[in-house]
Amino acid sequence: MIEKPKLEVSLSPALFHLFDIKDTVVVIIDIFRATSTICAALHNGAKQVIPIASEEECRSYAALHNPEYITAGERSGKIIEGLDYGNSPLEYAPEVIAGKTLVLTTTNGTKQLHLAKSAQQIIIGSFLNLDVICEYLIQSNQKVLLACSAWKDRINLEDALFAGAVVSKIQSHFQMTCDSAAMVSALYEQSQKQTSLLEFLKHSSHYKRLSNFGLYEDLAYCTTMNLNPVLPIFDGKALHI
Repeated sequence: MIEKPKLEVSLSPALFHLFDIKDTVVVIIDIFRATSTICAALHNGAKQVIPIASEEECRSYAALHNPEYITAGERSGKIIEGLDYGNSPLEYAPEVIAGKTLVLTTTNGTKQLHLAKSAQQIIIGSFLNLDVICEYLIQSNQKVLLACSAWKDRINLEDALFAGAVVSKIQSHFQMTCDSAAMVSALYEQSQKQTSLLEFLKHSSHYKRLSNFGLYEDLAYCTTMNLNPVLPIFDGKALHI
């Protein structure tokens, strides 16, 4: 009997070092909002997305004044001064992003991606591309680590909820020896008793943080299932579909 590959969940970048990512497909998760923004931008025609860890490096792209580049980023939910745009998926309509390269830095998501650079493969997950992600992971038949970006290393509800959605959909194809995978799956099953994912998340810290900035439309967009069915894959420098 052929052994099934492992399925594991890291709930925070602070825990990421505990996992062996050799020969592993790592799914980067930052629902509010980096991975949702990446999926939206690529679905709407972006040539590529370059994830940048630091504000300074992102500003260096802005200093080039190259019309092919759109520089964007946030820290603590707010647009970084000197960059073109922020971290809202709603900012990247086709007429804005088509054919352009998005250079993006965020508080949590781009940090987690850079931590995973030694993985066999890195892909981007969000509710916007949930089914595509699940189908790809099943077909790949490789060890999987779902890597939640969290909020400044503190576990957050929305990333764990997405990880739970993935686990619930693909667990029969994998072996799970990771308690965090079982925990997030139970969390997702609990969420199905609510009228919507957003309703389930309304008491979460990040929901409150972003709603205080008036970003209700972002929150609704980021919790819409399969709206941007793309598979962003990291090539070592940029994300492509």
